[in-house]
Amino acid sequence: MKSSIAFYFAIFLSRIHWFILIFGLVAAASITISRLLPAVYVSNTQLLVESSQIPTQLAAPTIQVSPIEELQVIEQRLMTRVNLLDIARSENVFEDINEMSADDIVAGMRQQTKIRRSAGKGQATLMAIAFEAANGVTAAGVVNQYVTIILQDNAEIRTDRAGKTLEFFEIEVERLGNELEKQSASIIEFNNLNSDALPSTLSFRLNQQTTLLTRQATLERDIDTLSEQKRRLIEIFETTGVIGAAAATNLTPEQKQLAQLEDQLTNAMALYSAEHPKVKMLEAQVAQQQIVVSGQAGVAVNASNQPLSILDVQIADIDSRIAVFDDQLVQLREQLAGVEDSIERTPKVQIQLDALNRDYQNTQQQYNAAVNGLAKSAQGERIELLAKGRRIAIIDPATVPSKPDRPNRLLISLGGSAFGVFLGLAFIAFLEILNSSIRRAADITRGLGITPIVTVPYIRTPMELVVRRAVFVTAFAVLVVGIPAALFALHTYYLPLDLIYDRFATKIGTLL
Repeated sequence: MKSSIAFYFAIFLSRIHWFILIFGLVAAASITISRLLPAVYVSNTQLLVESSQIPTQLAAPTIQVSPIEELQVIEQRLMTRVNLLDIARSENVFEDINEMSADDIVAGMRQQTKIRRSAGKGQATLMAIAFEAANGVTAAGVVNQYVTIILQDNAEIRTDRAGKTLEFFEIEVERLGNELEKQSASIIEFNNLNSDALPSTLSFRLNQQTTLLTRQATLERDIDTLSEQKRRLIEIFETTGVIGAAAATNLTPEQKQLAQLEDQLTNAMALYSAEHPKVKMLEAQVAQQQIVVSGQAGVAVNASNQPLSILDVQIADIDSRIAVFDDQLVQLREQLAGVEDSIERTPKVQIQLDALNRDYQNTQQQYNAAVNGLAKSAQGERIELLAKGRRIAIIDPATVPSKPDRPNRLLISLGGSAFGVFLGLAFIAFLEILNSSIRRAADITRGLGITPIVTVPYIRTPMELVVRRAVFVTAFAVLVVGIPAALFALHTYYLPLDLIYDRFATKIGTLL
C-alpha cells in the first residue's frame, strides 16, 4: 500500500509541471475575471396595495379591478418603450448610452429590471422592484423614477376611470330623462286622442250605457202610451161622438165603464208588459165593452161640432209630445251608439296604453338605475380625488446600496483556483491512464513474468534538467501573464466580459 502511494506520488512529482501549468492558467483566469468583472449595484423597493380607507358597505369604490390585475396593468404601463428610454437617458444608466440604439437601451433596461408580484387569499398584495446598475446612485435613481411613475399612473388611472364612469352616467341620465319626456308626451297625446275609450272610465261608461238604455226604454214606453192614448181618444170619439167634458155628461153608463176600463188598461201597460196577465184581462174587458157600446151607437146624438175641436187639440198635443219624445229618442240612440262604440274600443286602447306604460316603466327603471349609478360614481370620484380609495403605498423606499450585490470576487477566485486544482489532477490522471509503458518492477513481473534483481531509474543529464526547467518556467510565465493580459485587452478594447458572458448564455439558451 505504501509502495503504491509512493509510486503515484512520484508520478505526480514527475508531471507536476502540467499540474502547475493548468492550475496557474485556471487560477490566473479566475482571478483576472473576478477583478475585471464590473461591480453590479442593486437597489430595490417594495410597494403595497392598500385597501380603501372607507368601508365598501358605506361607499362602494368605482374601480372594481382586483389588486393583482391592477399591478399587472401598472407593470405594463411602466415598462413601455418611452418610459424606459426617458429613464435610461435621464439617469445615464449605460456608459456608452449615446452610441447605443434605442432597441439596445430598452432591452438593457428590461434585462436589468426585476419585478416580482405576490398575492394570495388572505394575503397582502405586494410588488417588489429591483434594478441593477454599475453604481448605487444610478440604481437607486432608476428605482425612484419607477416608483414615481407607478404612483402617478395609479392615481391617474383611478381618477380617469372614475371620471369617465361619472361622465357615462351623466350622459345616460340625460338620455333616459329625454326618453321619459318623449314617452310621457306620447302617453298624454294617446290619452287625449282616446279620451272617450280610456280603461279608467270604463265603469262610468258602462253605468252610462245602462242609464241610456233605461231612458230609451222609458221614452219608447212613453211614446207607446201616448200613441195608445191617441188611439183611445179617437176610438172613444168614434164610438160616443163626444169627448172631453161634453162626453163626460152625455155618456151612457156603458160608455163610462168603457172609459174606465181603457184608463185601467193604459195604466197597466205603463207598469207591465203586453204579455202580462192583467194587461191581457183588461184588453179582453175593453174589447167586450166596446161591443156593448157599439150596439148603443144609434141612440147617441151628436148635434154639435165642438167635440171635434177639442179632439183635434188633444190629438195635436199628443202628437207634439210624441214628436219631442222621438227627437229625444234619436239623440239618445246616437249618444248610446257613441258610448257602445267607446266600450268596444276600450280593450284595444287598453292594450296600446299598456304597451306605452310598459315602455315608460322600463325606461323609468333604467333611469332610476342610472341616477343611482350617477350618485355612486360621483361618490366614487370624490373618494378617488381625495385619495381615500384603494392605493399603492411604499413600504420600503429605494436607497443607495453601500456595496455591490455582485460579483463575489473572493468566491470566484477561490472557486476558479479549486477548479484549476481539479483540472490539473484530472489531466495527470488522464495522462497516466493513457501511458502503458513499464516503469516499476511490478510492471516487469506482471508483463514479462520475471522478477528483476534491481531497477535503475532514468537519470537526466544536467543540461536536460536546465532545458526542462527553462521550458516550464517560460510556459508558466506566458500562461500566467499572457492569459490575464489577453482577458484584460478583450474586456477593455472589444467587449466587457459580462456582456460576452450574457451573449454566450443567450446563445446557449437559444440552441438548447
